[in-house]
Amino acid sequence: MSVEQLYQEIILDHYRVKRNAGLRDPYDVEVHHVNPSCGDELTLRVDVVDGTISDVSYDAQGCSISQASTSVMSDLVIGGSSEHALELFDGFQRMIQGQGKVSLDEETYGDAVAFEGVAQFPARVKCAMLGWSAMRDALLRVQAGVKEES
Repeated sequence: MSVEQLYQEIILDHYRVKRNAGLRDPYDVEVHHVNPSCGDELTLRVDVVDGTISDVSYDAQGCSISQASTSVMSDLVIGGSSEHALELFDGFQRMIQGQGKVSLDEETYGDAVAFEGVAQFPARVKCAMLGWSAMRDALLRVQAGVKEES
């Protein structure tokens, strides 16, 4: 099996068996993001306790890439600090916007490395970023003390 096939299997696995899907209580902030280019939608809830992300839950409609990427992201950030999650966002964004020229550290990013191939398809970049952008938005709202979207 090639690396590309393995990465496709990881994405399909996260699409079929979504980690942390289904909106849960309690949460500190809820955000709703839409990818206007393809219609993917995501409602994401984040709960932060003493600077640690205790839970991320979501409800998503859309393509396999956006849903799998949100699943992977939620697995990576739960249990870590908000600051670390924002650092992960920055690295993932650099990779996904790097047109296949930027790699992720597998030890740090785990299954997120599977999206390196997606970076070669500009039309899919927004799909892969949807959950990550919602997480960043939610964490910035928590840090600012803003609980609801305006």
